[in-house]
Amino acid sequence: MGARLERALRGDRGEVTAELVIVIPVLFLALMAIIQFVLWSHATHVAQAATAQALAAARTQDGTAGTGHAAGQQLLEDLARGPLQNPQLTVSRGPTAVSVAVQGEAAAVVPGLHLHVHAEAAGAVERFVPDIPGAR
Repeated sequence: MGARLERALRGDRGEVTAELVIVIPVLFLALMAIIQFVLWSHATHVAQAATAQALAAARTQDGTAGTGHAAGQQLLEDLARGPLQNPQLTVSRGPTAVSVAVQGEAAAVVPGLHLHVHAEAAGAVERFVPDIPGAR
């Protein structure tokens, strides 16, 4: 019975190596995909923060599209160096409304995968309305 068991086990040589050759790259790809998703999520949050900052600066009563753009650009320079590549910030301010958009691309970990990042915010321009008695 010992010789029979020895012959049966002889055919299994090298199976672990073959399995590892298949499994290890799949595990690395899964890990890289998780890291890529985290980087994309972080880049999206940076873009949303920049739009909120630009909107808050541009919608004040004395604000302009230029002040909003400067505020959003400063935040992008501070936060977006790693996760958000080539950010494009646009601010437009009309007499009653402000809109802000940030577009860019998340840093790539998985070769050949380019994930687009986009965030938008809009709001009304703040204005002073005096309280006139009897005007209600």
